[in-house]
Amino acid sequence: MPGMLEKPPAPPHDFSWWLPSHHKSAGSARRLLRTFLATRSGGERFCETGELVLGELVANSVLHAQTPPGRLVFIQFSLRPDSLRIEVHDADPRLPAVHPAPEDAECGRGLWLVSQLSASWGCRPRPGGIGKVMWALLEGGDAQ
Repeated sequence: MPGMLEKPPAPPHDFSWWLPSHHKSAGSARRLLRTFLATRSGGERFCETGELVLGELVANSVLHAQTPPGRLVFIQFSLRPDSLRIEVHDADPRLPAVHPAPEDAECGRGLWLVSQLSASWGCRPRPGGIGKVMWALLEGGDAQ
């Protein structure tokens, strides 16, 4: 039957992309989110906070995930009328935790920032695959 093996189209308010596990991927992810939100009605209100949260989640994945060379990071955005859900998938099954960073530390505050800027956030094993999914839910948008 024609079309039986075709993948159904993604909902119009969802977007996903694969990125290399590289330090420049956080910037690429932020640009993709900015472009995605600019093309959606009302999406711009999530831009500032969304870019910060996404950048932290991707950086956390790239810097801390212990994965074999060549593994990719998967990002997904889901925009709804009053919320933006951000997901970052990587191949490391270890679940991260928020730890207090020493005052003079130059890193270690990413998940704390995510927890403060998101309505909710978390991490879970990837369904049907290896690794984990870090996610954050932003509600209301930047201009409240």
